[in-house]
Amino acid sequence: MYKYHINVFYSEDDKCYIADVPDLQGCSAFGDTPEKAVEEITIAMNLWIEVAIEDGDEIPKPQYRPVIYQI
Repeated sequence: MYKYHINVFYSEDDKCYIADVPDLQGCSAFGDTPEKAVEEITIAMNLWIEVAIEDGDEIPKPQYRPVIYQI
């Protein structure tokens, strides 16, 4: 199984933490804490991949790397 980058951020509009996986289009989840958002995105990633396999779609290899700024 590939290891994908997960973004986690707080959404003021939604009043919760959002987690998304840039390499898996449309794969996102939310939770009341960052840990819960990561727990939920793990489930969503597994389901995303399961559906892709069932549909015969290619599973993308991890490509996304966050930008690291140095000041």
